[in-house]
Amino acid sequence: MKLHLGLSLAALGLFPVLSATGQEAGSRYADRWVYVSRNFNRPETVAEIREIATTAHAHGLNGMLLAGGLEGVGRWDDTRLARLAEVKDICREQRIEIIPIIWSVGYGSGLGHDRNLAAGLPCANVPFQVQGAEARFVPDPGVGFKNGGFEEFTDNRMTGFNFHDRPGEVSFADPEVFHDGAASLRFENFQDFPHGHGRVMQELAVQPHRQYRVSCWAKTENLTPSGAFRVQVYGPKHAIAPVNVQIPPTGDWQEISLVFNSGEHSRVKVYAGVWGGKTGTFWLDGFRLEEMALVNVLRRPGTPVAVTNADGTVTYEEGRDYEPVADDQFNLRRPRPDCPPLKLTPDSRIRDGETLLASYYHGMAINNGQVSVCMSEPSLYEYWEQSAAAIQQHLAPEKWFLSMDEIRAGGSCAACKARGITMGEMLGDCITRQTQIIRAVRPDAKVYIWSDMLDPNHNARGDYYLVHGDFTGSWNHIPKDLVIACWYFSKREESMRFFAEQGFPTLAGAYYDGDDLDNIKGWLDTVHRTPNCRGIMYTSWQNKYQLLPAFGDLLRQ
Repeated sequence: MKLHLGLSLAALGLFPVLSATGQEAGSRYADRWVYVSRNFNRPETVAEIREIATTAHAHGLNGMLLAGGLEGVGRWDDTRLARLAEVKDICREQRIEIIPIIWSVGYGSGLGHDRNLAAGLPCANVPFQVQGAEARFVPDPGVGFKNGGFEEFTDNRMTGFNFHDRPGEVSFADPEVFHDGAASLRFENFQDFPHGHGRVMQELAVQPHRQYRVSCWAKTENLTPSGAFRVQVYGPKHAIAPVNVQIPPTGDWQEISLVFNSGEHSRVKVYAGVWGGKTGTFWLDGFRLEEMALVNVLRRPGTPVAVTNADGTVTYEEGRDYEPVADDQFNLRRPRPDCPPLKLTPDSRIRDGETLLASYYHGMAINNGQVSVCMSEPSLYEYWEQSAAAIQQHLAPEKWFLSMDEIRAGGSCAACKARGITMGEMLGDCITRQTQIIRAVRPDAKVYIWSDMLDPNHNARGDYYLVHGDFTGSWNHIPKDLVIACWYFSKREESMRFFAEQGFPTLAGAYYDGDDLDNIKGWLDTVHRTPNCRGIMYTSWQNKYQLLPAFGDLLRQ
């Protein structure tokens, strides 16, 4: 759950809160937790957790949801295991229960074990031309920007682009500052207009189910917030390349690029610029769109590679006609700039000059490097079985927390398609199997899970990022004794009510790094009125624990 919602906890202190079971609130909440994320490779981790645990106990908390790479504890060295043992002793002394948070499909569980577990996006019938002992990719010559260098314009209006914000007021042709050619497109004054937008967009023709790289050059001067700058690729409904771009507030020309899959679309819209800019100036130049092939190709049973002749009547054999396909520069967060060839075997039946069509699947990172894994690949569950056994051996927790939030890719590889079920059913099956794996090593385990992918008020829906399919109904396919941790503040009433009506126990995931505790009244009021709500958690992504004492004290009032 990486979305910052500006949630904060609130200073009540005005009335006693009763739980839904009629017990007095405060120390009688079953779950009074604090979220802690630490890297056990760091020697400072033990002292930092000691301070948090001591503070938590002193102010009436009883649990620590611990994010520390614990799903991989079976591969830890002696140093990390010793630190974990120290943390266990500290929490035992402070009567703080450790709850491990593990197995995030949305954020790449198991990729360190096998990078090919990444969710796969299909590329179909990609042309290659044989030249001697290898076949080289043949890009579509019709792909590209019109006037990508901004040399053609009239009265600050750029030829070929569908729009750019407020020509002559926010966006300007600049023949004096440019990266190449004779001009660039400059943006300024965007803060003087509603929304602070300064963007340019061109709609482009593409081939469906192909890989593309879009790139441009950008220069900045006192741009704030720098995080407002983006390059985005949209299909008809939503972004198909939602990749965050890092750019300095002031900096000379730098190239920005990202690789995306066109999906089923024959046209895409490429945007660049700022959304909600506050100050500064920036320049754009040198837009390019290039077709790619065999970049970050995935090799697992559910992502097969197929190579045929030009009319598809002959399917060639990997290992017999061409060498095993792999990307020797595989990197989902920083894809390679070139396209690897298909290499023929010495005894190949493929002839020089022949046109081949290759179909394959590739992985893709979105946002700040987020990579989802495939819920249909059997080896993922084998990895989780090993992980659960190791967690039980080294930690033996009574409570386990599934980090199954924000699953933003999936459903598009051959393994998923072959199942013939909805994404809601697929997710439900995955969560059910995760729960079974945990209870195979700890039969009395109580299992918790983030709410969003099970919540029709949140992410349990269709048209969700790169997901092929619809998560609607996922809540119908999971064990009814799962504890659902709701965390979307503005939807807390709808969400907590929904899960209570479905018969699930709940937990309130609250706070999220505010500067005060002003919103706890809303959370606690909702908790008070929600049947079978087990309690509330202080959740900080930014290591802000200054308000932890006040949070604990509020629960005891």
